[in-house]
Order: sequence, then C-alpha cells, then structure tokens
Amino acid sequence: MSDELSHLHCGAGGGPVLPGRTVTAQMDLLKGLWRENPVLIQLLGLCPTLAVTNSVANSVVMAGATFFVLVGSSLLVSLLKRFVPNEVRITSYILIIATFVSVAEMGLQALVPEIHKALGAFVALIVVNCIILGRQEAFAGRNPVGRSVLDAVGMGIGFTIALLLMGSVREILGSGTFLGVSLFGPGFEPWVIMVLPPGGFFTLAFVLLTVAWARQRRAARAAAAGRDAAVARRAA
Repeated sequence: MSDELSHLHCGAGGGPVLPGRTVTAQMDLLKGLWRENPVLIQLLGLCPTLAVTNSVANSVVMAGATFFVLVGSSLLVSLLKRFVPNEVRITSYILIIATFVSVAEMGLQALVPEIHKALGAFVALIVVNCIILGRQEAFAGRNPVGRSVLDAVGMGIGFTIALLLMGSVREILGSGTFLGVSLFGPGFEPWVIMVLPPGGFFTLAFVLLTVAWARQRRAARAAAAGRDAAVARRAA
C-alpha cells in the first residue's frame, strides 16, 4: 500500500482539514460521535452492527468490548509506531489488536458468560473489525499518543451510540422490552422479525435514511444562510 493511499485504508481516513485550521483535542474526540461516526457515516463495522443488536444487552457488551480493544490498541500502536518497520506495520497492528481481543474475550467469559455465549464468534471477530484496524492505520500510527487515544475514545463512543440505537429499536419492537424489562404489558404483540436477521437490515436502513435526511436538511439550511448573507452583503 502506497503512502499516498494508506490513509484511506478500510475507508477510515480522517476528514480533510481546512488550511490554517488548527485541529483541537475536542475535534479529535467529537468527530467520531457524528461527523465521522464509523457506522452511521463511514458505514464501517456493519457485521457486528447487524448481527448482535437484537437486544440492548448484547449491544452494550459488544460495544464495550470493541471500545476496550479500540482504545487499548490505539494507545499501544501510537506508543510503538517508531519501532515498527513500515513493511510489517499491518501485521504488527493485527497482533496488537488480537492481544486486546483475547483479553476482552476472557473478561466477558468470566463476567457475563451468558451474553458471551450469545455473541458467539463475533467477539473474536473484533480482530478484523474494519473500524479498529482502520483507525490504527489512518490515525494512531501517524499521531501522538494523546490524539490517538482521543480519536479512539470518540470513535468508540460513536460505535456505541450506533449499536445502542439499533439494539433499542430492535428489542423494543421485537420483544416489547428494554434490557429485559417489559414496556407494553402482556397485550403487546412483538414484531418477531425485528429480532431476526432481516430486522437488522430494516432497522439499519431506516436509521441511515434518517441520518441522511438530517444531514441534507442541515446542508440546506447552511446553504440558505449563505445565500441570505450574500444578499445582505450586496444590499449593503
């Protein structure tokens, strides 16, 4: 992979920075929540997003494990980047990520064995989650430790938000519960399809549609404000 294209690895390259604009710690932290949300904007990590969000509990546990691996691996990659030869950097990143995934999997197996069993192979598959490897290649391997950790925290929170949103909708509609607590009483007829695989695709489609609509409205308002300002300047 050439140096010119490596920042686009896994589609996780950081957004363009305007000339003369200083990137602050707050920007590093907040960009993953919305502007560069890994699931809702970059459309990364869709496999666990679709597979494990049939309940809020599963979503929380998967998000927590991914957050731990993302922050831990970003910290270590940023610390060791000077000592890793460029030719083996991807292999080194995968080994670092796999180490943290093993720690996360053993922790889940000890603390929440039932949810760990329900998640199945998807915990181990965090190793190949494009969000994590992409952030190491695009950001942690190129920036200081502080910025790398903030970036990882922001992306981890953004991933958590997406999973909680998906899990909440699917559990409420598919089971009539939230974290196992009944919301609608015995008279509610669950939408069983929502806790099945097709429900994941339907929910993600509606979530992405809502996000796209919100972004278009925001862009339209900004354009209208720009036109109004231009008219005001000409009139003056």
